Amino acid sequence: MIDSHTHLASCAQPDEELVAAAVAAGVQRIVTVGTDAESCRLALAAAERFPEVYAACGLHPNEAAGCEDADLEPIAELAAHPRCVAIGETGLDYYRQHAPREDQARAFRAQIELARTVGKPLVIHTREAAEDTLAMLSEHAGGLKVILHCFSMPERIEECLAHPGWFLSFAGNLTYPANADLRTAMLRVPAGRLLVETDAPYLTPVPLRGRGNVPANVVHTARAVALERRVSYRQLEQEVEAAAAAAFSW
Repeated sequence: MIDSHTHLASCAQPDEELVAAAVAAGVQRIVTVGTDAESCRLALAAAERFPEVYAACGLHPNEAAGCEDADLEPIAELAAHPRCVAIGETGLDYYRQHAPREDQARAFRAQIELARTVGKPLVIHTREAAEDTLAMLSEHAGGLKVILHCFSMPERIEECLAHPGWFLSFAGNLTYPANADLRTAMLRVPAGRLLVETDAPYLTPVPLRGRGNVPANVVHTARAVALERRVSYRQLEQEVEAAAAAAFSW
């Protein structure tokens, strides 16, 4: 199984414990995601240390306050590293709004162009900003691979699937009883474009909800996905591994 999106540096346990537990659970690869220059450096350090770990480097929309070109220069330098497999997470967050919307949009556009320059996929965070996020991607991200992290737009599923280079990644909130619409949307995603993730230390899946999340827990979300799709865990595992390889080009 693949954990397509986690934050090792934000978890309580040391990286070596997190990676060892994930491998013991059957997780073959982990993408740990930076949200600013410092966490991107930590992500790449983990990717250099552990063969199972890869990094995504970006500036999170909640970190984009006052964003200028100079703020993205360190991200661009780190993005060229061979263990960096994606740009992001970037996007728009109108729920917390720790950064003005215009700053979020400026950082988002810049990272779309960075992804184009380095030839790597774009990892998208969107929260209560579906309309503007999809408009930005449609206008500026043509030809790029896009990974919709922690997919949260079930009402826009068909619009997302209309873009053949877009991958949809589902996190532990898929397992929450209230999220039937998310499970229904997940069933629409064809094999080869569906990913699973933990977003650890957040969004711990059932049956471990209430504890801090870790990459090993991606198997619980994957089992829930396999059950909903009425396929074996092994089949889903093969499909997710193929989708991740297509998305991240490893």
